[in-house]
Amino acid sequence: MKKATLITCYFISFFVFQHAAAQDKYSWNNLPKAALPTFKKDTFNIIKYGATSNGLTLNTKSINAAISACNAQGGGVVLIPQGLWLTGPIILKSNVNLHIDRAAFVQFTDDKSQYALIEGNFEGHPSPRNESPLSGTDLENIAITGGGILDANGGAWRAVAKDSLTEREWKKLIASGGVVSAESSTWYPSEGYERANMVKDVINLQPGKTLSDYAQYKDFYRPNMLVLTNCKKILLQDVTFQNSPAWCIHTLLCEDVTLQAVHVKNPFYAQNGDGIDIESCRNVLVEGSTFDTGDDAICIKSGRDEMGRKRGRPTENLVIRNNVVYRAHGGFVIGSEMSGGAKNIFVSDCTFIGTDIGLRFKTVRGRGGIVEDIYIKNISMRNIAYEAILFDMYYMSKAGSTLGLKEIPPVNEGTPQFRNFYVSNVVCNGAGKAMLVRGLPEMSIKNIYLDNITIKANKGVELIEARGINLKNVTLQIRDQKKLINIENSKDIVMDDIKSIDPTDLFVNVNGDRAANIQLKHSKVTNAKSKYEFNNGAEKKAVIEN
Repeated sequence: MKKATLITCYFISFFVFQHAAAQDKYSWNNLPKAALPTFKKDTFNIIKYGATSNGLTLNTKSINAAISACNAQGGGVVLIPQGLWLTGPIILKSNVNLHIDRAAFVQFTDDKSQYALIEGNFEGHPSPRNESPLSGTDLENIAITGGGILDANGGAWRAVAKDSLTEREWKKLIASGGVVSAESSTWYPSEGYERANMVKDVINLQPGKTLSDYAQYKDFYRPNMLVLTNCKKILLQDVTFQNSPAWCIHTLLCEDVTLQAVHVKNPFYAQNGDGIDIESCRNVLVEGSTFDTGDDAICIKSGRDEMGRKRGRPTENLVIRNNVVYRAHGGFVIGSEMSGGAKNIFVSDCTFIGTDIGLRFKTVRGRGGIVEDIYIKNISMRNIAYEAILFDMYYMSKAGSTLGLKEIPPVNEGTPQFRNFYVSNVVCNGAGKAMLVRGLPEMSIKNIYLDNITIKANKGVELIEARGINLKNVTLQIRDQKKLINIENSKDIVMDDIKSIDPTDLFVNVNGDRAANIQLKHSKVTNAKSKYEFNNGAEKKAVIEN
């Protein structure tokens, strides 16, 4: 048997074996379960601590007094009953279940003087921040439950672009106060915010500086709504978190986190208006929840660049199931701050409606970190603006062509890696592009298995600087009939049972002198005018039909 044939058989066998192994492994039953908190039945009603539900009285002291009393007496339930409750920052404590009655509305004040300037963390770096409306550090056995609404008054904090609003909404916003930019394109909550927006590196806490050096820009440091740091046994259940100044829910360095039947809502134009950011956490369950956000909805992170690598805490052992995402930049997202890595993540039975991107995996040179062993199945999507499925190592940077590249950058600790993703049973009715897999020339995106995929989109599939990509039983209905699949400088590609619903001019376009070992099996190409084209150094021997 010829050497080339032996290599071909090896790769086919390898892909089949890996895919079968993944199917057997696809079970969260093998993961550690997120341990749930338990609480005493003792109830501490905030009314008994002086709280008044007239929507005018600031109840910060009363609510925190009830939490402190509950904690001091061994824990239990702190009850916020029916009513409209105005408050400043709430500090959670161990062994306390903060129970928001279904008919309760907790409104965090827009008086920014109530929120202290603290040293926090934003996008993986130490940062001056305003104190979060809800926070807890080094806690164990905590919960927020009950079905009520928590509103963080984010409109008082965030800048707004004029083109995000109607003319009537824009005029109303200007009349409320604040400052309009010189070009009349952006509204800022204050002059301090506008000044800070023009200062380089103002967002991060620089070495040798203290918080007092940033006090003049206090309004700029929008808080995340709920921040839990280094906590264990967390339950968020039934509550609505809405209108956050920045990220809605941020769990950092936490263990045993359960999110059930939660609603997360931010305006679609909310800057950094993420739903939940799970950063360097382990043993997490997110299920039965609904997200409608201004940025990524369910997002996995683990620190940024050198600091994230030094922390060395991957996000691991996650189950994400039975969730619905409406507007968001991405439905389920990993990155771009994933420098500590991410692994053992199971996503299933989720629906994305009107998100910019469906499944979104993003990073960039300098991040480092390894994202691996990600299992995704049973995903339904509709009206996705851009890619239904995206793997991209050029987030927020210019990709540029690697065709004819003579010098490939060296691999170092800042080189990120995406590998071992298993995606099956995905249906998308309407997307800008079906798939984009775009790796780095020095580090291909590796070992991606996509099985039983049906996508209706304007454009087809792009595989750029990818290796070990297995497309099996993929059905595409593509509006742009010029080409169905574009492969650039990629190798060890298996396309098994690829179907095009509509006629296409070109089935597969192969580009680049590093394209090699592209397998085509059992695919129906009868409605394509041309089966292959080879450009920019690609050779016909790069494609092998079986």
